[in-house]
Amino acid sequence: MGDCKMNLLSTVLRNPHFKLEKLGLRNCGITFEGCAALTSALKSNPGHLRVLDLAGNKLGDCVNLISSVLEDPPCKLQILWLCDCGITDEGCTALASALRSNPSHLRQLGLSGNELTGVGVKLLSDLKDDQHYELKAFFY
Repeated sequence: MGDCKMNLLSTVLRNPHFKLEKLGLRNCGITFEGCAALTSALKSNPGHLRVLDLAGNKLGDCVNLISSVLEDPPCKLQILWLCDCGITDEGCTALASALRSNPSHLRQLGLSGNELTGVGVKLLSDLKDDQHYELKAFFY
């Protein structure tokens, strides 16, 4: 798919009448540019998407943009796959912060195959173990 087609898809996702619940974009060649377009679209129409799979895309620091979507109260995302996306502990910190801001929806988070050490994993594991958060499954 790549970033160019992601920009086109993002235009569709912005439409409030478009009520997509699952979006699978695994190994689609999406980078920061495409991720920025996607997150912008999700911020403008946040209430419908429940499952987002971005595994295998080289997102890196774009996880900060994804985190900004997650922390928005209208976001109802329940499952997020970010495996093999080049995410570091800094990205995990942003995700943990977003989940603290909006604790009631995300239930599964997949981060396996990323460049994580104990710091980022600990932050997210602590949220999984806390009954105040919906996060029940965290894969790393």
